[in-house]
Amino acid sequence: MNILVITGTGTGVGKTMVTAACAALAVDSGQRVAVVKPAQTGVGPHEPGDLDEVARFAGKITTKELRRYPEPLAPATAAARAELPQVHPGEIASVVAELAAEHDLVLVEGAGGLLVRFDDEGATLADVAWALNAIVLIVSEAGLGTLNHTALTAEVLLRRGVECAGVVIGSWPSEPDLASLCNLVDLPEAAGGPLLGALPQGAGLLDPADFLEVARAGMSPWLGGTFDPDVFAEQFTA
Repeated sequence: MNILVITGTGTGVGKTMVTAACAALAVDSGQRVAVVKPAQTGVGPHEPGDLDEVARFAGKITTKELRRYPEPLAPATAAARAELPQVHPGEIASVVAELAAEHDLVLVEGAGGLLVRFDDEGATLADVAWALNAIVLIVSEAGLGTLNHTALTAEVLLRRGVECAGVVIGSWPSEPDLASLCNLVDLPEAAGGPLLGALPQGAGLLDPADFLEVARAGMSPWLGGTFDPDVFAEQFTA
């Protein structure tokens, strides 16, 4: 595996922090890492975007942003309103494949959820993952309502023949409620894959050194960390 597509169950679930954690751990292990953001929305021409945040934590990585649209909307809608070119899955897949030939790991961070449209033809991140034969990592919320969103995302991947690596909780609350605690068991079933991590709420406020340690503790060995879902759950039931 050297291409990993990272999607969220929606907007604001912690995709960028999970992407940063994957990148930081890979860089720390000596890998050459590239991160691709096919469409950045809601950010002006000279403002820092998601890739700047990932690079702040991960350090020396290659970054590639294909399109940028100023309004915080779905890429296809944002492009139309700004009268800017849309981004298409063939272009995205071509860029990612080129980077994969020169890097040990390429991370592709989506915009919003899995089926948010990139263009007027209805192309989505799922089409990009299928074209690349890439594995998809789902980033979910911790609490009430996340099971349905996660299950819907996983079902689309299954129906389209795209492999789901598992699920990561993008922002684990400092004081988890009952739903969050139960979801430690229920989320893997909804995702059809293992719980591969849980990053603490506020991780984005840390300095890079502290973030790396949080990433190591919060991400599965499959992603370069030491996270064990059983050990993680035990601390809340002891």
